[in-house]
Amino acid sequence: MKKISILALFVAVISGCGSMRSASSSSVITLSGSIQKMNMSTYQYGTHTISANGKPYALKSSSVILDTYLDKQVTITGIKVAGYPLEGGPELIEVSEVILK
Repeated sequence: MKKISILALFVAVISGCGSMRSASSSSVITLSGSIQKMNMSTYQYGTHTISANGKPYALKSSSVILDTYLDKQVTITGIKVAGYPLEGGPELIEVSEVILK
């Protein structure tokens, strides 16, 4: 019984480390442009958008209130969310920092 408990603990620790590794390997991205509120779209993810270098990006954030920066020129830093874009939509960025220009 003790061996099974140790084995289960070992598997749990290894699984947790794998999740941490994949999160840290995500792509950090910095973009400059004007943050806009998400309108009706064919894709249904993100709360805001930004266009940088002629390419649109969907934005979301759990740490920054993006509405504060509506229609302002900013530089954002964030992480590309794995699994996006979907069905021809834009890449999804989890925003961690916004700097006013």
